[in-house]
Amino acid sequence: MKLSQPIEDLPMVNKVYAQRLNKLDIHTVEDLLFHFPVRYDDFSTLKNIKDLRQDDEVTIRGVVEKTTINTVWRNGRRLTIVDARIQDKTGTVRAVWFNQFYIKVALEKARKEAKEIYVAGKVLDKFGLHFSSPTIELARNNPIHTNGLIPVYQQTRGVTSRWLRYAIHHALSQVAVREFLPKDFFDEQWFVKNSTALSHIHFPQTLEQAQKARTRFNFEKLFIISLANLQYKNERQHDKTTPIATNKQAVQEFIDSLSFSLTDSQTNAIQEILNDINEPAPMNRLLEGDVGSGKTVVALAVAFNVIKAGRKVAFMVPTEILANQHYKTITQLFSNFDITVSLLTKNAKEDYSQSDIVIGTHALIQKNVVLQDIGLVVIDEQHRFGVSQRASLLHSNQATPHLLSMTATPIPRTLALTLYGDLDISFLKTLPHGRKPIQTYLVRDLKDTNAHNTIQTELQNGRQVFVIFPLIEESEKLQLKAAQKQYEILSKTMFENYSVGLLHGRMKQADKDAVMQQVVDKSIQVLVSTSIVEVGVDVPNATVMIIEEAHRFGLAQLHQFRGRVGRSSLQSYCFLVSQTNNDRLEAFVRTQDGFSLAKKDLQLRGSGQLYGTQQSGIDPQTIDLIQNPDLVELAHQKAQQLFLFVADNKTLNKKVQQQKALMHPE
Repeated sequence: MKLSQPIEDLPMVNKVYAQRLNKLDIHTVEDLLFHFPVRYDDFSTLKNIKDLRQDDEVTIRGVVEKTTINTVWRNGRRLTIVDARIQDKTGTVRAVWFNQFYIKVALEKARKEAKEIYVAGKVLDKFGLHFSSPTIELARNNPIHTNGLIPVYQQTRGVTSRWLRYAIHHALSQVAVREFLPKDFFDEQWFVKNSTALSHIHFPQTLEQAQKARTRFNFEKLFIISLANLQYKNERQHDKTTPIATNKQAVQEFIDSLSFSLTDSQTNAIQEILNDINEPAPMNRLLEGDVGSGKTVVALAVAFNVIKAGRKVAFMVPTEILANQHYKTITQLFSNFDITVSLLTKNAKEDYSQSDIVIGTHALIQKNVVLQDIGLVVIDEQHRFGVSQRASLLHSNQATPHLLSMTATPIPRTLALTLYGDLDISFLKTLPHGRKPIQTYLVRDLKDTNAHNTIQTELQNGRQVFVIFPLIEESEKLQLKAAQKQYEILSKTMFENYSVGLLHGRMKQADKDAVMQQVVDKSIQVLVSTSIVEVGVDVPNATVMIIEEAHRFGLAQLHQFRGRVGRSSLQSYCFLVSQTNNDRLEAFVRTQDGFSLAKKDLQLRGSGQLYGTQQSGIDPQTIDLIQNPDLVELAHQKAQQLFLFVADNKTLNKKVQQQKALMHPE
């Protein structure tokens, strides 16, 4: 049997099961074998019945002495209870199952045939020692459901972990899995061959076996991603564009017009980008900077140089609020120069044809929008766009323009180099001069003395406050109700003496703009909002961020919220309101460093979907990326060393091409 065969080719998979498996994204035999366990239940301890103790998680081996079935009614519902007595040479113990009538059939068959069975589970002591809903199977040399480390999988309706163990065990015996990675990898102590790794990750004898197998597959995925990026980057070197020479005098003129000094990180990033756009191959660079690090100013210094060279600039952002914010900021910063700026969104369609710089949302890539002579494309919050959307903007021009992507989502350096191996990366490591660390506190409610006094003092001093409420469920409607309800309550209680505004995603754009303008004008002192303010709000006078039910947000998102204040020399504060005390929130309180928080977030929540047309491509179930930065670095180095080897390896080349298509659809 081949890995590429449809899942229906397995004898135990009929059309009904195939449809169920499709919900788990399992379509082929290979998909099934690479559906890795999310954890292992340790039933490797085999005990005699007389030695059982409460809370033991063990396996016993014995025969079925007796089975009974009873029906009881609880809370108006019928409950079927299968009760069995399992005996070994040392004693007898009860095992019970609820609403699992089929268990009785298996137990009775084993009893009649006098066959020993394994029973694995947790021992309870309510009304005497017993197992509750344990796993059973016939005793044999290589059990797959008991007497060992038992894999537990992501399931779906009608497909249990037990069924998956059986199907995977059968598939492993039918498929010849070949090794396709270079032979020199076997010199690494942790490296396990493909076939062995698949066996060990599903049915390990020890946790060390499972971890070595997982490490192999982590490395394999990272290695293929790195190769795909290198290949894509190499192909792009053949693209041609018009080099844009650096006009040092013009760039310095723009920098001198600013009311603040640039950091060394900003100065270095500007120089790196200017060097790139002076090359005949189109630039593809990511500007990575923490919240408030000054990425926009870096982009505008380069844009100024492009415009002075007679070319135009397109600036794409994910939301209309952010587009309006950038439009106002850029217009102001370029006000002393002969530069025209236009705004292009769903609700604002200025004449952009003669503008030097066009700022817009997805409207920039509409079919009826034709951008002429674009020398530079800047994409802010690039992770919020699919790669096909980014590609659309680049390919809408006759000549490939230079591309500068920007993100405030902090990713540790070694991970970024792998995930974004097709890009050159500039890092902004320091915040602008004069910024003070935001004082952050975790409180149970806003009646906390420190929180209440600080908030009132800031408001009395003419400052402004943000209050954020979470997405309660996967429903914007419910989120809206929560924000509206709290807006009404806060307006009449804590903030009754102040002007309170409401902002949420279901408002019409004109209403959003009106609210934000009132915030900027300081006529709204307290803004109650949903997570829509995560990006796009730049209010230097805002000094207090209140995040209700903070435990519902990830660390990266909390960091984005906190970055909405502290955007001036004023001391700012962030209050996390939560009844839940956990290490994640404590870690957030202790650090201002977005990179440290990103590392913690990846450890706690997984890598999420980071790449591809839907920002996917890294499997959070199998890739513990941040736990082993050395592995990330090794994969990146090996990919660079063996880049030319790929074409001669058909299996590896196929995987690389598939990964490249996922990350860079044309």
